[in-house]
Amino acid sequence: MSKWALFKNMTRLYSVTVMVVPVILGTIAAYAMQKEFHFLLFLLTLVGAVSAHIFSNMVNDLWDYRNGTDTQATETEDAISTHSGFLTSGTMTEKRFAAITWGFLVLAGACGLILTIVSGWPILAIALIGALIAYFYVAPPIKFGYRGKGYSEIGIFISFGILPVLGAYYVQTGEFALAPLLLSLPVGMLTTMLLFNHHFLHWRADREIGKKTLVVMWGEERALRLSKLMTILAYILLIVSVVFHALPVYGLVAILSVIPMYKVYKSLGKVNPSETYLPLMGASQQSSVLCGLIMCIGLLL
Repeated sequence: MSKWALFKNMTRLYSVTVMVVPVILGTIAAYAMQKEFHFLLFLLTLVGAVSAHIFSNMVNDLWDYRNGTDTQATETEDAISTHSGFLTSGTMTEKRFAAITWGFLVLAGACGLILTIVSGWPILAIALIGALIAYFYVAPPIKFGYRGKGYSEIGIFISFGILPVLGAYYVQTGEFALAPLLLSLPVGMLTTMLLFNHHFLHWRADREIGKKTLVVMWGEERALRLSKLMTILAYILLIVSVVFHALPVYGLVAILSVIPMYKVYKSLGKVNPSETYLPLMGASQQSSVLCGLIMCIGLLL
């Protein structure tokens, strides 16, 4: 494999769209509502947010490997492993992988520090909250991603919805507002669905190792019903953002972004082989990105 291919696999670069879109959404909201746009600040925000997302991906790989979760997923029959495989396969030493992981946090921190100096201390608070959520998702002593009860989903909702949209808006305008908060909710919920649905791929392995995701706690059938209800909630939140004038009425076109997920849900039974959930994971990312982009277009119009 080329170095670029290795880099993409190691960082799971395909997933960064769910961070890029909220940053763009918050920035466009600032322009649409306050007529504020500063390109260099936007660029710094984007680089910092993407670096933080890659850190989150890699530190999850690192601690899932140390906790034995990734190894269990590899060894469990019918489980689909979602980690990069760099550590379990021996492609890279743990020490080197960890160094690269922390390097991305340093880059994210540098961007956050510059933005804090320019835009104010709330950016530092947002960056710290995001970093703590990313690290303690799987790292001891908290490991809230292993505890069930929806802690994982709340963390993702905050990190990939509220924080990047509000943070990008604040960087441009120097203030917070209700409108960008409302805009962050449907995108954040749909990105949460990406995390939630990926747990179906290896929930049996998670159960064996003691990782208590909601899919493990509730069981496959009930968790699949919850997945559908959370998807409906995401689009209710979209309607709420229109009702409260955060998004123009033609932003409701974003409801069409549910189509990829609807098609997959329709093909699933009550209980399914693990591989049948791969399309649902992909559809979750498609719906999240498509919904956010249509909302961006609505704001620009």
